[in-house]
Amino acid sequence: MKNRNLWFLPFMALISMAVFGQRSSSQAEFINLQIAQLKTTSLVFPYPIKSIDKGSSEVLIQKAKGVENILLVKAGKENFSQTNLTVVTTEGKLYGFVLNYDEQCPDMNFLADSASALNADIVFTLDNENKKKILQYAQLALIKKKKLNGMSHNRFNIGLRLTGIFIYQDVIYLRLLLGNKSKINFDIDQLRFFIRDQRKSTRTASQEIEISPILMTSELIKIPERSELSLVCALPKFTIGERKYLTIELLEKNGQRQLGLDIKDHQLMDLEILSAL
Repeated sequence: MKNRNLWFLPFMALISMAVFGQRSSSQAEFINLQIAQLKTTSLVFPYPIKSIDKGSSEVLIQKAKGVENILLVKAGKENFSQTNLTVVTTEGKLYGFVLNYDEQCPDMNFLADSASALNADIVFTLDNENKKKILQYAQLALIKKKKLNGMSHNRFNIGLRLTGIFIYQDVIYLRLLLGNKSKINFDIDQLRFFIRDQRKSTRTASQEIEISPILMTSELIKIPERSELSLVCALPKFTIGERKYLTIELLEKNGQRQLGLDIKDHQLMDLEILSAL
């Protein structure tokens, strides 16, 4: 009986070590951060922040103004109890942090990367489609050789041209060429997409539906004088009827130069299916 007990004890010790090792490994994946009440900690992520969850109301968080990938964190009260923070980004990554109070030596900045994420991928619904993968297909559409003809509008020496229509699964990719032949920079206010009726009657809500892009391959700020800008806009999959069309509007900020391009239903059928990456 004693021999059996002697064999059993080391066996249990090995199991305990294995379990403890697994727990330590899991806990090690969370990043320890020291935060303060009078100083702000900045967390910088490689992609825009999609969702945030904090474990305690004693921690204050907000996105930095004007950017989507920087989170500002600080203590809401002195000596709060240790808590956690989780952040999900549009690339489909989950980041976990353990927050501790330290007024004297807080972490001022932390640069997160994919290696510090807790998981490989998060699957979003269609409305929250993984933007990293969509961006890869948008970049593929940008370099495709196939070009469309006849779908353009030029006015005030500004050009708006649709050069390609592509699709992969539930996302449509529109490739546009924006040109400025004038001597004045074209500061972009908005690039908008609508489904409209062909009737010329007064517009109602039922006759105009705006489609918000999921992403664009270029940040739309301006078209410099005598230059061109090529970009791809990723839109949720849509269809239009025979008596409707897709309108693309390019609006100038603090200016009167505005362009509109109408795409009929049969023209949208001239699309290319992108191969899986």
